[in-house]
Amino acid sequence: MSAELVPRRILPAIVLSQLAGATLWFAINAVMPELSRETGLAPSAIGVLTSSVNAGFIAGTLVFALLTVADRFSPRRVFLLCAFAGAGCNAAAVLAASSFELLLALRFATGFFLAGIYPVGMKIASGWYTRGLGAALGFLVGALVLGTAAPHGLHALLDESLPWQGVMVSTSVIAAAGGLLMFVLVPDGPYLARTDRIDPAALRVIWTDRKVRASAFGYFGHMWELYAVWVLAPMIVARRFDAADVPAAAFAMIGLGCIGCAAGGVIAQRIGSARVAAIQLAASGVCCLLAPLMFDAPLALFAVWLAVWGTTVVGDSPQFSALSANNSPREFVGSVLTFVNCIGFAISIVSIQFLVWLLERLPLEIALPWLAIGPAVGLRMLRPLLRSG
Repeated sequence: MSAELVPRRILPAIVLSQLAGATLWFAINAVMPELSRETGLAPSAIGVLTSSVNAGFIAGTLVFALLTVADRFSPRRVFLLCAFAGAGCNAAAVLAASSFELLLALRFATGFFLAGIYPVGMKIASGWYTRGLGAALGFLVGALVLGTAAPHGLHALLDESLPWQGVMVSTSVIAAAGGLLMFVLVPDGPYLARTDRIDPAALRVIWTDRKVRASAFGYFGHMWELYAVWVLAPMIVARRFDAADVPAAAFAMIGLGCIGCAAGGVIAQRIGSARVAAIQLAASGVCCLLAPLMFDAPLALFAVWLAVWGTTVVGDSPQFSALSANNSPREFVGSVLTFVNCIGFAISIVSIQFLVWLLERLPLEIALPWLAIGPAVGLRMLRPLLRSG
């Protein structure tokens, strides 16, 4: 269906629903200082809790794909139920704050149900768009980014009037509302395609097909950097901003990624996804390397550095997805995307824990350049796609 024939409400409704659902991802990160003061959690716990969400997302993605959940049932119903379930797990963290083990389990469960929000939202969009899907995905990933940043923004807006428990409950209400919005306003699209169960043979394709390997490893390099930066964003901005301004600054740094995603999708139609991904990956890698200089730079330059890093660190993500989909054999597209996604999130868990370990031994400004390993590897692996245009 051409973009002109799609009802005007469809894309905004999907984008807003995706944004609302994504608020669950970093909800606890936004309130970690208050939670630590109240419960005595160590600062390193934030890395473990974020990794738990990502591990749950990996498990959920594999389970949903193996059972073809979004094919056996209407994807908008799956989105609704997962939004409700994820919201419930997120809100339950308020009651479980005194038990780190239970908190960890709830964050894992939240990540599991996010697998029924983020990828399923993409599938819902693909049921409405055959042309213009790349631009639509740019907006959808941008919504995911803004939703990820939203808890920091909510905390900044309501810092004086809402305790950390209120932030957690509010994000849960927003996520549940997003599920309702999707269910009420977005019927199943006319091009909703069935996806077969994931095929283990796709793992071989990732390693042996030159173009798939290039886009997959580019994405892996991107994921080494992305979630570590998002986890550390409050700590980074706290080095130069007052404590009261940290939530707003962290929201801005992470949220600017939505511009990188949306603008990257538009520009990719002119110069190609590989070039857009390479430019943004290189820019974010340079930002990693500049960290030791930027922490002592004038505040205006520090703010520009944060803005560029926040914009480019995730702006390449939808382009890597497009490259992997376009370069994969048709019969393996769904399986390749599933495996690439899961491997990428597994890499993010390793990088987060590596940075937590590193920060126990090095200052923040010396630890951050190690994140440039990912962009460097990703750019090296992207070379075949850049040469072929």
